[in-house]
Amino acid sequence: MKKIIDAHIHYSKIASFQSTAENNSNVDYSFEGLTKEFRESNVVLGIAMGLSETTVNGFPDRLAETPMGIDLDIQLPNTIALCPGINPYQLSNDALSELEKQLTSSRVVGIKIYLGYYPFYAYDSVYGPIYELAKAYKLPIVFHTGDTYSNRGLLKYAHPLTLDEVAVEHRDITFMMAHFGDPWVLDGAEVVYKNENMYADLSGLIVGTSKTIKKHQKSRFLNHLLHAITYCDSYEKLVFGTDWPLVSQKAYIELMKEIIPDEHHDSFFYGNACRVFPKLEKLLS
Repeated sequence: MKKIIDAHIHYSKIASFQSTAENNSNVDYSFEGLTKEFRESNVVLGIAMGLSETTVNGFPDRLAETPMGIDLDIQLPNTIALCPGINPYQLSNDALSELEKQLTSSRVVGIKIYLGYYPFYAYDSVYGPIYELAKAYKLPIVFHTGDTYSNRGLLKYAHPLTLDEVAVEHRDITFMMAHFGDPWVLDGAEVVYKNENMYADLSGLIVGTSKTIKKHQKSRFLNHLLHAITYCDSYEKLVFGTDWPLVSQKAYIELMKEIIPDEHHDSFFYGNACRVFPKLEKLLS
């Protein structure tokens, strides 16, 4: 397998991630574990989505400071880039100044907005300053879309159709919907197909082990995804990501190699991420 970029991982001390790693995906959620998975799967870089909680199992946490970062381990692999996370309840002038400062770092390659976890639509004015910073620094914005990993999330805010408005209004920003809007992937496919500035990652579609993946492959579980990918017919706009530690990289790579046609593997596993996140070029050189 050629070089791979995992465009959606986590590297934060979030209790639900640690529990999932131990009880569902059997992933070693640590510096050593991530480094080993990168090496075994030829993943040359991962993009971590900044996330934090102030109390155990507190995310979505209204008190989490903006920008939310990564803090799983004192050691930080040089193979990790970052999309700082946004808490719309904590967007003071000081927070925006700190975010802008971070955006100048070579390892900060985009911004992450957690739709559904926080009860604001993508087009809400609260995110206006974030869009202006994205424009000023020519950085993409990643939206969580679809099912929320917390039962305190509100799904209507995370539906992929709500991204159409911001894609039209802000044509000079590159957007990426995480998880393709799953389970509303057909709606997500239409938004990607329609808008030149909208991409999607296919991360987090299955949580568990390789055994879990094989079970779903034998059922109809993936039919909606296969339909949406075919309808979208835009392989140059689909990006590989795992949502690690929700699933091991090796198992998820094997799944995606079967779903994405061979002729699009280079773009899907590597090139499309570089298109969405232009700052990756320097990090990978």
